[in-house]
Amino acid sequence: MADPERPVRLHLGPLDILDGPAPTPILVRGHHLILMRDGERLVAAERACPHEGADLSLGRCAAGRIHCPRHLASFDLASGAVSPGWSFRALRLYRVDQSLDELWITIDPT
Repeated sequence: MADPERPVRLHLGPLDILDGPAPTPILVRGHHLILMRDGERLVAAERACPHEGADLSLGRCAAGRIHCPRHLASFDLASGAVSPGWSFRALRLYRVDQSLDELWITIDPT
């Protein structure tokens, strides 16, 4: 039986689920996320902006950051840290791996 406190690696699907350069909305075990490419790196993050819940799938991904479409705050795609001048929590990020042409995500329950 799987330990509910341990990270779980889940299959997302084929690489082509990424719909171009824009963040792609996905649902994984009840988690509303976005999947995006930052250069050669694949990144998943929570879909709702921590500020007021704006839909980050409508945002823009550029230069290692995802930009909120509502208030223009941006988040670092390596750490989740919010841009200077904003005082709310970091964006939750999830590890994404590519194996051949398939994508996998690691969900950490903590």
